[in-house]
Amino acid sequence: MKSIAHTQTIQPGQSAPLWRLLQATAGAVQATRQGQSLTAQLERVPQALRPGVQALSFQVMRQLGRATALREQLAAKAPPPAADALLCTALALCWNEADAPYPIHTLVNQVVEAARQQRQTQAQSGFINACLRRFMREREALVLATDQNPVAQWNHPRWWVERLQADHPDHWQSLLRMAQQPAPMTLRVNRQHHTVAAYQAQLQAMGLIAKPVGQDGLQLSQAVPVHQLPGFAQGHVSVQDAAAQVSARLLMQGLDTQKPWRILDACAAPGGKTGHLLELCPQAQVLALDVDVQRCERIHQNLDRLGLKAQVKAADAGQPGTWWDGQAFDAILLDAPCTASGIVRRHPDVRWLRRPTDSAQLAKIQAQLLEALWPLLAEDGKLLYCTCSVFKAEGDETVQAFLRRNTDAALHPSPGHLIPGQTPKGLPVEDNQLGEHDGFYYALLEKRRV
Repeated sequence: MKSIAHTQTIQPGQSAPLWRLLQATAGAVQATRQGQSLTAQLERVPQALRPGVQALSFQVMRQLGRATALREQLAAKAPPPAADALLCTALALCWNEADAPYPIHTLVNQVVEAARQQRQTQAQSGFINACLRRFMREREALVLATDQNPVAQWNHPRWWVERLQADHPDHWQSLLRMAQQPAPMTLRVNRQHHTVAAYQAQLQAMGLIAKPVGQDGLQLSQAVPVHQLPGFAQGHVSVQDAAAQVSARLLMQGLDTQKPWRILDACAAPGGKTGHLLELCPQAQVLALDVDVQRCERIHQNLDRLGLKAQVKAADAGQPGTWWDGQAFDAILLDAPCTASGIVRRHPDVRWLRRPTDSAQLAKIQAQLLEALWPLLAEDGKLLYCTCSVFKAEGDETVQAFLRRNTDAALHPSPGHLIPGQTPKGLPVEDNQLGEHDGFYYALLEKRRV
């Protein structure tokens, strides 16, 4: 499959025609339906097209449930995959005129042009044109016909909606609504360089408005390119969600940050939490693991920018026999693999990539990692288990099962499931809330003397 259009080259300063952006966006939709991540697809888009394609792709992913339901109203039998992706891209962008990025008639004309310009969709260009013209004539009735479809209403798979209803009966609707909104840009101030207030003043002098969140964070009122942030290249600040910033503070609370603690950051890439640990505890001996060699390179890059040092190894955290030196760790951070259901605002394709069985399969991996790493923790040491998931099978259920199997493990006060839009509890310091944040789960475990 040729998922992204690569026709004529766009020269610097030359704007791409809209039909080319729509072609590339539809290619990303088709690839996502076939199990490929949107991030990987966008990396293949020519640089000149990428910002426009990313903006359109994010909007389409957030409206793909409605678009698919509308296409089913227009044509019960799906057209070939490339044509279906292009048609659904158009419907996602124009079904709600108030949110359309361009005038509806412009979108329709350019989608039809995109179909004509691409070999895989040329034969269906007339069909796409007919469907979209009918949609323009009958839009109100067609939208009304899909309103009772939960996939169309919430733009998430039906199983995802049902799981949130079961796991969070009081908050499932707000979780789904928030997933439709762009995520804020949150910064973590490196306390080795600035106080939060001092860096906030620097931003204000540049006309950038930010509010404090957590203990080290600033949330921008509007996102900006990182090169515009003062001192970013020198490691004065990092981009990290407010909920993710909880991990280092929670693991290190009560410890003397001037001591050379042995700390394991398992599943560490891309290194944001590793960097935060070293900012707080610069004398720590940190081992950062990731199973992927390329992702380990990202850890190195982040630490180099921050001017920090850690031992980085490409290794499977679940197989300590291949990398552990036999000396116990004082603290372990396990940011376990998960469905990423808590970060759908930042990765709107995740909802369409996941399957109903993924949580159960990942929960087994999470349990295996906990069991493999627990013997590596010193007595009185702490292990912080976290995931960026809002599904209880990957959070509270995993931890409760682990506690039943390990009588030497004690659960300390912890936030548990951090639900976007809800006031969190169990934070290291309660006086400065997290603002807007992703969905996360945290459980702080201590190894008791037996």
